[in-house]
Amino acid sequence: MTFYAFTGALEQGLVYGLMALGVFITFRVLDFPDLTVDGSLPLGAAVSSICITSGVDPWLSLLPAMAAGFLAGAVTGALTAKLKILHLLSSILTMTALYSINIRIMGGRPNIALINQPSVFEPFRALAAALGLNVWLSSSLLFLVMAAAVTTAIIWLLRTEFGQALLATGDNPKMITSLGVDTQFTIIIGVGLSNALVALSGALVAQNQGAADVTMGVGTIVAGLASIVVGETIFGSRRIVGRVVSVVMGSVIYRLAIALALSLEYFQPSDLNFVTASLVVLALVMPKIKALAQKRRGVAHA
Repeated sequence: MTFYAFTGALEQGLVYGLMALGVFITFRVLDFPDLTVDGSLPLGAAVSSICITSGVDPWLSLLPAMAAGFLAGAVTGALTAKLKILHLLSSILTMTALYSINIRIMGGRPNIALINQPSVFEPFRALAAALGLNVWLSSSLLFLVMAAAVTTAIIWLLRTEFGQALLATGDNPKMITSLGVDTQFTIIIGVGLSNALVALSGALVAQNQGAADVTMGVGTIVAGLASIVVGETIFGSRRIVGRVVSVVMGSVIYRLAIALALSLEYFQPSDLNFVTASLVVLALVMPKIKALAQKRRGVAHA
């Protein structure tokens, strides 16, 4: 694997780590399987792109992108919490509707080009040049800062009273309801926050790639779940800090593993989906293999 491929995988691991953190909130904190993310990632990209092409500052364009993602997630949460629709079905319905909404946001087009448009990377390019680094490393620098900031924010949130309510809603909703917590509210806000982070990731990816596309969210949930499982398997921790940090680290390792596999002569770029699926299966099976190995070691020592 070349150095350029390594830095590219690191860059993708960090920016998609924001998406994985969003999936972590629903999948691990709320115990809410949410497929909305496949639609909210291109939603964030579409909103940010249309704002930039309309003359809005690239940094400010991230705010409406996150707001749109939050609204999409809140709709999924409301369908489940208020209308009692199965959470998986609710997220599928929202994801399906978002395909049409995203095209409508982009003016009836399936994509928007951002070539020669301003982006959030410009000040980081200047910083990279001042530090004597290659300019193309500026995006990695920005994604590292963003991943660190969002990770810190989530750790802080989960330590607040509302964060504890989110954790309790996922662990034991009946118990937390008996204590007077409105679990419907926590589900709606929690799923909304999750998709806001996913939309933020989509907005940054669009600005980095120079385009937003309606299909760019395909497979988002798979990558998010793989990042979580990989991180938990390698950096297993029961503490909040360890669990949240492991998600971002898992995303980076997941992207590096894909880049490494595709760098082998045996694989071709068209094998990306096969490699991705294989890595996800391996990530899901690894905890069981690890537990079985520990059990056998215990028996051998006995």
